[in-house]
Amino acid sequence: MNPTNPTNPTTHPTTHEARTVVVVTAGLSQPSQTRLLADRLAAATARELERDGHGVQIEVVELREHAHAIMDAMLTGFAGGNLARAIDELTRADGVIAVTPLFTTTYSGLFKSFVDILDKDALTNMPVLLAATGGTPRHSLALDYSVRPLFTYLRADVVPTAVFAATDDWAKDGGTGHDTDRDASPLPDRIDRAARALADRVAARRNDGPADPFATTPSFLDLLDG
Repeated sequence: MNPTNPTNPTTHPTTHEARTVVVVTAGLSQPSQTRLLADRLAAATARELERDGHGVQIEVVELREHAHAIMDAMLTGFAGGNLARAIDELTRADGVIAVTPLFTTTYSGLFKSFVDILDKDALTNMPVLLAATGGTPRHSLALDYSVRPLFTYLRADVVPTAVFAATDDWAKDGGTGHDTDRDASPLPDRIDRAARALADRVAARRNDGPADPFATTPSFLDLLDG
C-alpha cells in the first residue's frame, strides 16, 4: 500500500452488498495499545458482517499520521490533502469504530481535535462503536461520561456496548483474542458483544452518503420566480 494514503484498507470476501467500516484510532505511539484494540474490534466486526453475508472493507485512519494537518485545519478551518480524504472516507462509511487513549480521565487532545474539525452533521445517524485504552480499570468510566456524550452531541447512532482495555487486560489476554484466553480476561467477550451490536446497525443502515448541504437551497430560477 502507498504509505501516503490516509487509510490502510483491508478487503474481506464479498458475497452480498458490501459494507465499509472506518476505524479511527488516536494512539500516540507505534505500536500502541489503542491501535491493537482498534484492530481487534475491526476484525470482530468484519467477522460478524461476513457471517451475515456481507462483504466488508475496513479503512483505518491513524490520527497520529495527521496530527500536524489536524492542527492546521483547526487554525484555518480547512482540511486538505490526505486529511481531507480521510474525512471523506469517514463521512461515507457505513459504520465507524472510534478508539482513543484516555488521559486525565478523558479522551486525548488529538482525538478531540479531529472531532472538532468534522462538520457538525458528518456523523448524523452513523453507527459508531466507542472504545478506549487506559492504565487502570477506573478510567473506564470516562467512556460513558466523556466520550459517549461527545458522539451523542454529533447525533451519531452509538452502540450501547463500549469497550475499555486497561494495561492488565492485555497481560491477561495475551493480545491474541483466542477462545483459550476468555477465562482469563473478559476483554474478548466484550469485543465480540460490541462488534455484534455494531454489525447489526451497519447491516441495517441505508447509506445515502453524506448529507447534501445545498439540498434545501432554492435554485436560481426558483428565486427569480419568487
